[in-house]
Amino acid sequence: MDEEATYDFPDVKIADENGLLAVGGNLSFGTLMNAYKKGIFPWYNPGEIIQWFSPDPRFVLFPGNLIISHSMRNVLNKHLFKFSVDKAFPQVIKNCRKARRSGDPGTWISNEIENAYIDLFEKGFAHSAEAWQNNELVGGLYGVLIGKVFFGESMFAKESNASKFAFIHWVKILKKNGIELIDCQIYTQHLESLGAEFISREEFNGLLKKWIE
Repeated sequence: MDEEATYDFPDVKIADENGLLAVGGNLSFGTLMNAYKKGIFPWYNPGEIIQWFSPDPRFVLFPGNLIISHSMRNVLNKHLFKFSVDKAFPQVIKNCRKARRSGDPGTWISNEIENAYIDLFEKGFAHSAEAWQNNELVGGLYGVLIGKVFFGESMFAKESNASKFAFIHWVKILKKNGIELIDCQIYTQHLESLGAEFISREEFNGLLKKWIE
């Protein structure tokens, strides 16, 4: 198999009830760009064959619908953290890889995932948002930006509210720069509290066609 080959995907309508659409291929730049433009993302455990998903419904955030709770406004006003963009992308993805979440036995971020997204970052398509405390990276997130859509991939926090802090600042920047949609992929209570909502896969892919150039 040519590791640099660009693979295409079947119609997302044939995805199963869990959103699984295809298996195999690679994580080359061309394949990943093809996937994101069609609302497809890789998600699988290390050691498994690459699996591609397009869930229905899709969990998204429209930047104008961002919710900042009273408690988070207090956090922001206290200036507990410092914010940056693209200052520590490799560190962010490594910390997301190390993060352990409730009910999750491990991480889906393998060596090949890490390398593929660092390559996307070096090509200008992946970005990270970071929260710092006493010059230490304590929270952040990363994802892929194509056209007017940001596809969020993962986030982490070493200090309470650090990832929310980074996310809120990042959403404000995206909104200021005309980004219309943030893909959160699948439901989390954390993101729901920040204003994320479900839309149908059909609506989501229609918005991709509208906002990805």
